[in-house]
Amino acid sequence: MAPGAGTPRLSLESNTPITDHFIDMSETLKISDLHVAVEGKPILRGVNLAINRGEVHALMGPNGSGKSTLGNAIMGHPNYEVTDGSITLNGEDVLAMDASERARAGIFMAFQRPMAIPGVKMAEFLRHATTNVRNPRRREGEELIPMRQFRKELTEKMDQLRMDVDFARRYVNDGFSGGEMKRAEILQMAMLRPKFAILDETDSGLDVDAVKLASQSIAEIGGSEMGILIITHHDKLLDYNTPDFTHVMLGGRIVETGGVELARELYTEGYDRIRAAYPEAAALDAEMQQATAAV
Repeated sequence: MAPGAGTPRLSLESNTPITDHFIDMSETLKISDLHVAVEGKPILRGVNLAINRGEVHALMGPNGSGKSTLGNAIMGHPNYEVTDGSITLNGEDVLAMDASERARAGIFMAFQRPMAIPGVKMAEFLRHATTNVRNPRRREGEELIPMRQFRKELTEKMDQLRMDVDFARRYVNDGFSGGEMKRAEILQMAMLRPKFAILDETDSGLDVDAVKLASQSIAEIGGSEMGILIITHHDKLLDYNTPDFTHVMLGGRIVETGGVELARELYTEGYDRIRAAYPEAAALDAEMQQATAAV
């Protein structure tokens, strides 16, 4: 199991196109009493979660319990209205930032269903995004990462992910298979090197071999340098990313937290014990399921 909170870690990374510096492993993404509504309907009802850089957290729960809503709220999706609570990054108010500012601050999300961007090549997209994240003060029109440096790093990451070089010439997610989309998201994470990464069901729609490759790639890329929140229904994505903490979401709340053994239990035995232990949250979850089915 990876070391837990409070274990000191230090490593080097190049976080700008120009200089290297030590990573501050004391950095924390903190969610406090978070309430979120979608189209006026409450989804999250008081979520509390703190992720330290270098930790792996798994978030599990039944369909419709609010897992993806949490990720979208953290990233600032405009359809998700925060009605109460706070999100902070090292004490700074994340809710005061727009989505691009959150990305530049070091928060990343690999989407469950990424959007296609016809006409924009992966390499062009990644060069701009990588420059902006590593140089947050950059303004549009200012110099990008030198092409030679960018190509070298991109090629190395694609080799690591076993991706053909032609992939970089394709338009972002345009005509991609489900597996290609997920690998493209992991490639973005590899290039952007965020402080905190939210992976929303990266394993969904993938076969066993693809899930294994995704799990290995996330572990190699994230290592001990990122705080990672893995949203999943399964345990295979956790094979190479042993969670320091497993959280169970039910009825828009995190009702229980444990270690990797909790993830194994949920995968093999389901949520009956959880529902019985937290009847109020289970009732809210049932209401949410009915509301979703009625839409």
